[in-house]
Amino acid sequence: MNSSALHSNPSIAARQHWMGVLARAGNELANYAASLTQTHYQLLRAPEIGMSLVRGRMGGSGAAFNLGEVSVTRCVVRLVDGPSGYSYIAGRDKRHAELAALADAHLQGAQQQHWLAHLIEPLAAAQRTRREAAAAETASTQVEFFTLVRGED
Repeated sequence: MNSSALHSNPSIAARQHWMGVLARAGNELANYAASLTQTHYQLLRAPEIGMSLVRGRMGGSGAAFNLGEVSVTRCVVRLVDGPSGYSYIAGRDKRHAELAALADAHLQGAQQQHWLAHLIEPLAAAQRTRREAAAAETASTQVEFFTLVRGED
């Protein structure tokens, strides 16, 4: 988790964290579909696919430029007992968007600790493991350059 990008309010930072984990979960979220859908819910905004403009900065600090467009799927649900959940997922996976919105709604309810322990933490651990494996693979191909100084006067 990149703490520098998270909000200073702890409850908002916690939600930013779990929303990020859910957005990156991909097909892994389907493993939790049975438990997420046990509760009755209403689709306030059924999963729909659209486009979003992606902007970038050269070197991370240069002038902003329009990089291109990316497909985005969004969804909004409301659980029977009240909490609403939202999701914005890069790509065109409607089921992923619906499950992520359901998870967000559950995480705002009375059983937040249960969902954090049994959904977010396992997904975050799997994502961390994949990131570390990719970093290790990349590091194994790293080439270090050095410059020799000639001994001339």
